[in-house]
Amino acid sequence: MRIDEVRRHITTPLTSPAFAPVAARFTDREYLNIVYRTDIEALRAVVPEPLRIVEPLVRFEVMQMGDVTAYGPYTEAGQAVEVEFDGERGEYLHAMYLDNFAATAAGREVSAYPKVLGQPRLYVDSGALVGTVDYGTLRVATATMGYKHHALDARDAEAQITVPTFMLKTIPGYDGTPRVQELVRTEITDVVVKEAFTGPARLQLFQHVLAPMADLPVLEVVSASHIRTDLTLAGVKPVFDYLEEFQ
Repeated sequence: MRIDEVRRHITTPLTSPAFAPVAARFTDREYLNIVYRTDIEALRAVVPEPLRIVEPLVRFEVMQMGDVTAYGPYTEAGQAVEVEFDGERGEYLHAMYLDNFAATAAGREVSAYPKVLGQPRLYVDSGALVGTVDYGTLRVATATMGYKHHALDARDAEAQITVPTFMLKTIPGYDGTPRVQELVRTEITDVVVKEAFTGPARLQLFQHVLAPMADLPVLEVVSASHIRTDLTLAGVKPVFDYLEEFQ
């Protein structure tokens, strides 16, 4: 394989890529979102500067992907922290757990999503929308929300899921020090909200050394939403280079 051909590949293994090099379109992505108040000192320990914590709020989310270009259906869950950067309000993605390897690899390699393999689920049980996350055989999160209790305005639903997203991209060099270390920004585009609801909700997080979501404890549930939508993820753009700033 010629050098110019090698350069056209963006993933490994070279002849059997871990994921398809295409932009993903999400059809019928279903969200369970629970925004909760947590301990401010716990947030300061995990949110990297120059991001600024405005309020100690975390959004726990479980997302069931009805159909995704190149990946098919899968489920994802995680935590997003409310932050501000350069005067813009957004969310910092703290943790993500998926049951699809290709989507996990693409999220980490092409972008900067903090994805690891897990077993999230989203389903309805006895009048409650239920979201769970297992790591291995152990439960690390259980969320419940009243199923379709109150309609949520589509504009409010879109505003919830289209705030700018910030992530930390770190690629190690061969000497063990970072070769790339950047704060990056992305956002959701081309949104079509198909239905949206709000209602009462509860969230439990359980301690696990390898899935430490409970390190951001639930002090108060602030709001909850159940949203079904079509959308596209925009590409990421670097907004802060840690290696250049501190050389």
